Amino acid sequence: MRFSVIVPLYNRPEEIRELLESLAEQTFRDFEVLVVEDGSERDARDIVEGFADRLDVRYFWKENTRQGFTRNFGFEHARGEWFVVFDSDCLIPRTYFEVVEAHLRAHPEVDVYGGPDAAHPSFTPLQKAISHAMTSALTTGGIRGGARNVGQYQPRSFNMGISRKAWEISGGYKISVKGEDIEFSMRLVAHGLHSVLIPEAYVYHKRRTDFAQFKKQVRFFGTARVNIRKFCPGAIRPIHWMPTLFLVYVLTMMPLSLFLHFGIGWNAQVSALPVVPFVLWHVALFIQGWADTGSLRVAWLVPRAARIQLTSYGWGLLSEYIAVVLLRRRDPTIGEVRAVPDCPS
Repeated sequence: MRFSVIVPLYNRPEEIRELLESLAEQTFRDFEVLVVEDGSERDARDIVEGFADRLDVRYFWKENTRQGFTRNFGFEHARGEWFVVFDSDCLIPRTYFEVVEAHLRAHPEVDVYGGPDAAHPSFTPLQKAISHAMTSALTTGGIRGGARNVGQYQPRSFNMGISRKAWEISGGYKISVKGEDIEFSMRLVAHGLHSVLIPEAYVYHKRRTDFAQFKKQVRFFGTARVNIRKFCPGAIRPIHWMPTLFLVYVLTMMPLSLFLHFGIGWNAQVSALPVVPFVLWHVALFIQGWADTGSLRVAWLVPRAARIQLTSYGWGLLSEYIAVVLLRRRDPTIGEVRAVPDCPS
């Protein structure tokens, strides 16, 4: 068995149907699928078992332990040489495993890989706008998976693969939620395992269906970065504060502009200078969104999605850092760095 696909699932029966449909259309067929139901109230057993004639698929139900430890459960039951992790809200292009197999055959030194995400034509305009914002070089897309990083690539669990050797060395996930995939990737690289981005191994990631859900999700991402610091002292680097700096800029640009105009008495052109970068950024996002998607409706939504992404992440990181690291209000021990063995400092 070449690949074992592990999918943690929690109360999303319709999503797993769509994911399995996409897996059933793969051009490379040497893989199995393990769907691990994580204590769901609405289980998908019948849906999963309905694919038995089209996929080598196994269904498991376990008590809820959240996604990281649920993936570990899948690793323990997998039979493949490679373990591939997808989120249940992904659709997989039909040549995905063909692309990955070709890359791994050409580069046998690879132990870990990841791929980017994209928007499927069937997604709503809002989902396409969110996908564009999350992958754009005008936001944080360049450091998330749409471009090559400085140093070894650190994949995310919506689309990643690890060799059996990498699992045996790392022991799998050490935390189950709130940044578990980032901690895992950092530790894999720290073990000396060779990690790469395969740009052509993309998946269609649905993400959230409205801006309120998206705002909540990216704010959680910001708090998760602080949580990882408990295990990996080097988890927060200067670049991770970029969204917080953007948030500070957004909150201060209008007061600064008014101060320049009324407080100092400068002319209108000079007083408007603090706002100019904000306007130009929105225009650039609109043009980029239109060029990439060909849709004015999507392009109109892109700047708002990007604004929510940066400000919500920035607030999540800042508020959690103040509460946990500086004030330690929730738990006096939480702010202390307790490094996981082999996680980089």
